[in-house]
Amino acid sequence: MAVSTASQLFFYAFACILIVLPRPAFGITRHYKLEIKMQNVTRLCHTRSIVSVNGQFPGPRLVAREGDRLLIKVMNHVPNNISMHWHGIRQLRSGWADGPAYITQCPIQTGQSYVYNYTVVGQRGTLWYHAHISWLRSTLYGPIIILPKYGVPYPFEKPYKEVPMIFGEWFNADPEAIINQALQTGGGPNVSDAYTINGLPGPLYNCSAKDTFKLRVRPGKTYLLRLINAALNDELFFSIANHTVTVVEADAIYVKPFETDTILIAPGQTTNVLLKTKPKYPSATFLMTARPYVTGQGTFDNSTVAGILEYEQPRNAKAIHSKTSIKNLPLFKPVLPALNDTNFATKFVNQLRSLDSKKYPANVPKEVDQKFFFTVGLGTNPCSTKNQTCQGPNGTMFAASINNISFTMPTAALLQSHYFGRSNGVYRTDFPFDPLFPFNYTGNPPNNTMVSNGTKLLVLPFNTSVELVMQDTSILGLESHPLHLHGFNFFVVGQGFGNFNPKKDPKNFNVVDPIERNTVGVPSGGWVAIRFLADNPGVWFMHCHLEVHTSWGLKMAWLVLDGDKSNQKLLPPPADLPKC
Repeated sequence: MAVSTASQLFFYAFACILIVLPRPAFGITRHYKLEIKMQNVTRLCHTRSIVSVNGQFPGPRLVAREGDRLLIKVMNHVPNNISMHWHGIRQLRSGWADGPAYITQCPIQTGQSYVYNYTVVGQRGTLWYHAHISWLRSTLYGPIIILPKYGVPYPFEKPYKEVPMIFGEWFNADPEAIINQALQTGGGPNVSDAYTINGLPGPLYNCSAKDTFKLRVRPGKTYLLRLINAALNDELFFSIANHTVTVVEADAIYVKPFETDTILIAPGQTTNVLLKTKPKYPSATFLMTARPYVTGQGTFDNSTVAGILEYEQPRNAKAIHSKTSIKNLPLFKPVLPALNDTNFATKFVNQLRSLDSKKYPANVPKEVDQKFFFTVGLGTNPCSTKNQTCQGPNGTMFAASINNISFTMPTAALLQSHYFGRSNGVYRTDFPFDPLFPFNYTGNPPNNTMVSNGTKLLVLPFNTSVELVMQDTSILGLESHPLHLHGFNFFVVGQGFGNFNPKKDPKNFNVVDPIERNTVGVPSGGWVAIRFLADNPGVWFMHCHLEVHTSWGLKMAWLVLDGDKSNQKLLPPPADLPKC
């Protein structure tokens, strides 16, 4: 650690040590150095060379406080191009630091580096970072913990200890090779071989008992579990045997607390829960398990990751103090919902409400300037080569789209193209407000499953209040889609099943205390309505956080124009911004 001034603290993420910090009146500048390297990791008796951060898998935690400025130097030491996304950070006027490759920046090439420079404004809670190019985020991810300002308490009981828990997916083969093969053949990619908790698959997989995450707790204490779903392609149910938890935060937004024995968390989402341990030492250990919530007809990893909740042994209990006795204790397993339990999923999501207190109000846009209706779902493309038979439906290639447009990734970054007025040949601004070809979205699918392709943006004047309804479609099967919006939080004002009815459904919208998120699930065979204020100039990606669907084109981008005032304009790009 090196301190250059009283207000600056330099420390490196690879130390991964929470340091007692001074208490300045304002936010401080925190310097992190993330080195992207290759690392040999063994899981399920398979050793694979993976892309990792500072030689850690998952990557080290980044800790900051609300109001802090972060300077994160990312150095690329691997053959792959790299870009890093700070998932859920608002990036107010700092779109250059958002990270999605070819959207807000060109990727960092081998041997190069880039300093992500942003300030945490009005946010506190659990977020995360991950690679945002191809499937590299399968191993390149870690937690971001934003603490409240000094002297500001949590709006819930102060925990005895805080524990990040990141769910992921492990592939015995190289995920980059898996998705590249799928895109070439037009078929679905191979599924993962295991789910993980903090990089560990746990004892329910063969050859994996030693690779088990263990949470050691004390009786009568309250623990804050910071849950993150970094899995590539699956929503997950999570439960701890014989324990309930209290949900207190979602996507770094405080919520009205409620108790549950099971959590549903989609890829990209975070959920903070309070775990109150049993008042006395129990003569037992408890499994913590997670497995997928499945809505689509495609293949998935039908397996269960497990960790162990283990109570620390009392010092005066000689009978259970031996090293071998813990193995002889009874082991309780949780009962998770069925793989396709949409009823539970719906009930859980409906319990989420913004705290909406005087200190943390839910500032839902009451008046709407612009309404949009997007269909989201799967489709097909013809084979890329004539006389070729692809492995998608009826000899086609799988595709995915929003309003029947499958997004084509540009070769120049969109934000630079916009800022320097060089959009010609890079993107168009005619993304449709509504589907071009309406049909019975959740009924029988149309005969034509083909999608159109293009790089199209939707332009919003600064400070436009937006209402967006996203509708799942039955083309190639109904399926839930977790949609992530960069650059903004939004309020989930309504959701339902079947086709959205613009005359009836808005009457039931919640504009008082809806949940505020950055990632929301479009229900399988249903719709979700969100509202947000376009008060952040720049180019902002929106995409499905099921990585396979993103690879197939289920993504688009919003272009929010500058406002009239100086503090409403995108800041100039940094000097070290990577070039394509």
